[in-house]
Amino acid sequence: MARYAILIDHDYCTGCHTCEVACQQEHSYPVGTNGVTVREYEYEANGRVKIDYLPFFTEHCDFCTARLARQEQPACVKHCQARCMEFGLSNDLGETMKERPRAALFTHVPHR
Repeated sequence: MARYAILIDHDYCTGCHTCEVACQQEHSYPVGTNGVTVREYEYEANGRVKIDYLPFFTEHCDFCTARLARQEQPACVKHCQARCMEFGLSNDLGETMKERPRAALFTHVPHR
C-alpha cells in the first residue's frame, strides 16, 4: 500500500491561511476545529525582525480521503496560494527534501 504525504516548504509559506479555510470548508468543521493550522513565529535575526509562518496538521486531518477517492489533491494543497505544499508518495517527497532545508513532511496513516 502506498503511503502518502504532504511536503511543506516553510521558506515559501506567506501565512495567508488559505489552507485552513479550504480544510474548514471541505469538512464543514465547527469553529475551532481544523485539520491544519498556521502558526506565526516572530524572532530576531541579524538585527532584523523576521516572521515565519508554519502550517501544522492536527489529528483531524484525514488527507481529504473523499477527495483522494476522486483522485483529487487534498483541499489544503489545491488551494495553497504560495504553492508551498505538495502532495505525493512519502518516498518521493522525502527525496525532494534533500534540497529544501526548511521543509517538513507530514504523513498520514488511515484509520482501519
